[in-house]
Amino acid sequence: MVDRLTPERRSWLMSRVKSKNTSPEMRARRLAHAIGLRFRLHRRELPGKPDLIFPRYRVALFVHGCFWHRHPGCTKASTPKSRTPFWETKFQRNVERDKENEAQLTALGWRVLVIWECETKSDGHVLAVLSQVVKELDRN
Repeated sequence: MVDRLTPERRSWLMSRVKSKNTSPEMRARRLAHAIGLRFRLHRRELPGKPDLIFPRYRVALFVHGCFWHRHPGCTKASTPKSRTPFWETKFQRNVERDKENEAQLTALGWRVLVIWECETKSDGHVLAVLSQVVKELDRN
């Protein structure tokens, strides 16, 4: 399939894809706040700049987009039909980077949690993941 957009137009559109303050992330933040969890956002000093961190409990939460981070088994994690080798390489690098960031955070003593974009459609699932943060609170 040929891209119908010019390279300049495609580049402009891709530059508009947000990396933070996305709808799934905002939903997770809203629910965390609603159940009384307080957090910090996008800490540059931590590997991977987690979307939310709970510093006192050393929990880092990522809200991953299914497409960009390759959610296994998710229909949103499809590979574009044009420039397939480029996309496969890009996605592979993203997944490797995610694993490296998680390993680095774990080595620094952080617990890493991930909520996938498609899972943010259900408040129940987001709350289930956030309840793991609450369990960390209970441990301390």
